[in-house]
This record gives sequence, structure tokens and C-alpha cells, in this order.
Amino acid sequence: MPGDILLVTLTVAALAISGVALSEGVVLPAHPVLSETASDLLTRLIPDATPNATQLRRGRSLVIAGDCVSCHLRAGGAPLAGGLGLNTPFGTIYSSNITGDTDTGIGAWTPDQFNRAMHDGIGVRGENLYPAFPYPWFRHVSRTDNDSMLAWLKTTPAVRYVPPKTDLPFPLNLRFIVKGWNLLFLDTDRATADAAKSSDWNRGAYLVEGLGHCSACHTPKNAFGADKSGHHLQGGTLSDWVAPDLTGNTRTGLGRWNADEIREFLQTGRNVRAAAGGTMAEVITYSTSLMAPDDLRAIATYLKGQAPSDTVKHDAPDAGAMRRGAAIYSDACASCHFDNGVGQPRYFPPLGNNAMLQQADATGLGHLILAGSRVGTSPSRASPLTMPSFAWKLTDSQIADVGTYIRNSWGNEAAPLKTVDVRDLRKRLGLTDLRLTPSSGDRR
Repeated sequence: MPGDILLVTLTVAALAISGVALSEGVVLPAHPVLSETASDLLTRLIPDATPNATQLRRGRSLVIAGDCVSCHLRAGGAPLAGGLGLNTPFGTIYSSNITGDTDTGIGAWTPDQFNRAMHDGIGVRGENLYPAFPYPWFRHVSRTDNDSMLAWLKTTPAVRYVPPKTDLPFPLNLRFIVKGWNLLFLDTDRATADAAKSSDWNRGAYLVEGLGHCSACHTPKNAFGADKSGHHLQGGTLSDWVAPDLTGNTRTGLGRWNADEIREFLQTGRNVRAAAGGTMAEVITYSTSLMAPDDLRAIATYLKGQAPSDTVKHDAPDAGAMRRGAAIYSDACASCHFDNGVGQPRYFPPLGNNAMLQQADATGLGHLILAGSRVGTSPSRASPLTMPSFAWKLTDSQIADVGTYIRNSWGNEAAPLKTVDVRDLRKRLGLTDLRLTPSSGDRR
């Protein structure tokens, strides 16, 4: 027996040395081969000998803070080449190519042209850009920082690619109407520091209100797609996910979190209270996990300085829904989150006094149960923990019941999740076939 093992070992070694493919005859799946991944691009060494190395490092750190990769990376595409379809209430808007390509990217742009796009939302041909490109926030970025970002973007691998044309319905396809939107909703100029606040607070304000454009997702929108006045950072809904309240509200916001917990969440995508899924997962992976610790501390300082949003009281949930939801929870959820909802912090989030679960809009929880989610990865937390989809297992009414139970247990208090809302969400997510999910075991 030992001789047989030795013979097999020597045979395998000989085949490997001679270059014979052990998997010869096996057809591997076709897949795009990219010369550089997004993570590589954002972390590769910029040697000291590189011309303008200091400016380029600064520019890349600002591109990271602006989370540019998340929007300018389509599935199967090259980083920063654009083509990602951004779903808005008005139609799909495709992100542009911002690689160093001189024909289809921004390699030939001048600093003045780039600054005009960032500050005024005006493209290289003088066209108005739709505010899906977050120039209403980027306009608060300094000219020096804009110049640094452009300098680094021009060094990125040139990708010749033209994204699909954005074609919104009339009259939104007439870009000049954005001028009216700007007159109504665009801030007048760049933000200025508040001398009464600390340097950390001011740095945090610059990042949150500028490059980080946090309120683009975390502030509810009016009928024109602009931030609702008086609701800054109080939570918003986009792409059937909910960006939670970031104010000091102790139930729906960050009132129970301390600054270190905010910093840890941004750096790793998880902490003792929550885990970053949905669209926030990409923000963690391509932006905040790669930011400097001082910047994360500054963001946490600024967010902890936000006044709490108003707390809304809710009637007691239906007793029948709570009873049915408890049974479903015990069957489908307790193995990870435990019967008492304490979870396994930094792995499976605790559900009690959970701000995300108590948002006014229950869409995010419904999406999570139906489609599952994946926690954002980071250099220190490389394992992509996953919440499985239950669309194949639970009916709309069952999801509504368990969602209502979770939103009103262990100290939580929120409006019920309605069956009709789950049904509509299932249709929008394309999950009407109860077995059409990766985790369903369907092998048809």
C-alpha cells in the first residue's frame, strides 16, 4: 500500500513537471479575464519614484472616499469602465467610463472640464449631467482634490468601452430641463468649515456631505428626486433596499452606537450590532474599508453629532401575525440568530434593538428575506458571509408574518410588514417562481 501511494505521488509530480494538464479534456467555463481587479486597482503600490506620486496617492484616496468604483463597475466589466444601470424612479441611467482611455474615458479631459463636471454637473460636451451622478454633493469638494482625482484616474488602465445610452422618457430625455432642477435644489457653493466644531467634525462633514455623498441614499427624496427638506440623513429607499437613518435616533438611527462601533462597521462591514448587506456591502468593499483610520474616525464623529430624527409610535402588531411569525422564526431563523434574537455578533447580527429592522419602510427587511444578501468584504474580514434567500421556502404571507414578528420583538417596535408589499416586492425582484433561487435545490 505505501508503495502504491508513492507511485501515485511520483506520477503526479512527473506530470506536473512535464507540463501535462491533469484536467485535459475538461472544458472550463468561459469568463472574462481582467488584467486588474477593482481591489487591485485601489490598493496597488504607487512607488515613490512615480512622477507626482504624492498627488496620485491623494487622488486615489479621494476616489476611494467617493466610492467611484461601485457605480462605475458593471457585472463582468473592467473597474471604472462604467455601464452599470442605475435604477431611478425616472428610468435607468448608465454610469460613464472614467478610465484613462482618451477616446471613451476621461483620459483627454482637462482639469477645468473635470472640475466643471464635479462642481456644476456639466459634461465635456457642455451637456447637463443627470444628478444620478452625485455632483450635488461633489460640488463641495475642493478644486485641489478634484485635480488630484483626475490625475490618478488618468493613470488607470485605459479601457475602450462605450456604455449604453441613457434614454429616459420625454421630457426627461431633454437634458436642459436639469437646469431647472439645479435652480430649485442645488446648493449655491462649496461647504465651509465650522469654526465652532472640532477638526474631526469638520473633516467628517467634508467627507459625509461631499465625496461620501451619504445623503444621496440616506435621505428620503421628494417627487423630483431631490432630498426632502428637514429630513437630512433620516433614511431613504433605493433599488428596493433601505438606507437606514443615520441620525441620533436611539430606535431607528445611530443613537445606541458609539463612535468606535461606527468606525468598525465602516472598516470591516460588521460590528456587534449589524452587518453591511445590500448596496452598502459594495460601499464597504470598495470605499470605507480602504479609507484611512483618521477619516473613519472623523466620519464617526460627524455622524454622532447629528440630532435625532423624530420617533414615531406604532400600534401593537396583530397577535395572530406575531404568533405565526414566532413559529416561522423558530423554524427558519433561530439556528443563526438564536431564539432570543441575540445572534452571533460580527457573524450573524443581533436582532434586538436593531436600528435597521425598525426603519419606517420595511422594504429592506422584505428584500433581505426574499433574496438574501451578502456582507461586504474588507481586507481584515475577507469572508463574504451570506444570508440565504427564503423566496423558495416562504410564501408572501409567511414572510410578512415573520417580518412583523422580527420588527416587534426583543425591544424592537415598528409598523408591520404587509403581505401585499411582499407580493409586489417579489415581482420586482423577479422571484415569483418559488424555487428559482440558488439555494432552492432546483435542478431543472
